[in-house]
Amino acid sequence: MTQDTECRFDLLLALPRDKAFALVVDRPDLWWSTPFRDGSIAGSEAAIEPFAGGRCSETDENGRRVWGTVLSIEPPLYVRLAWQVTLRGEEIADPATASRVMLNFREAGPVTRLEIVHTEFLRHGEEGADYLGRMCEPGGWPRIMDNLEKAAQGDRLR
Repeated sequence: MTQDTECRFDLLLALPRDKAFALVVDRPDLWWSTPFRDGSIAGSEAAIEPFAGGRCSETDENGRRVWGTVLSIEPPLYVRLAWQVTLRGEEIADPATASRVMLNFREAGPVTRLEIVHTEFLRHGEEGADYLGRMCEPGGWPRIMDNLEKAAQGDRLR
């Protein structure tokens, strides 16, 4: 895929690979920030069920909202998700009609290089191009990555 059909980012997390993987999968409450609201982490709970078919969800004042499904997972190497949210922030019931997110964890000495690739925006139909733009903007993956970097620096993870 070309860059005009995917969001591709990478960042260094100040954690060894197993702990970086655990941060992403076991502690999304420390970094999850929906790209469809103001971005606040406070006041909501996030969870990723760490097995194929597991749900990625958040619970806030409006109740529980599913934002993804784990398609495949191989700790501490990668997790692949169906991204089940419309551009308007509504849940997509069928993971087969959702875009895809691949999170790869690469050893980089004492830190971990996390590669994030969000693809298959065409699955979102006519809004696919706008969706790609939204996820590449500062309020999309860049904000989530910033949250991940800050969470990796917290003492609770060491």
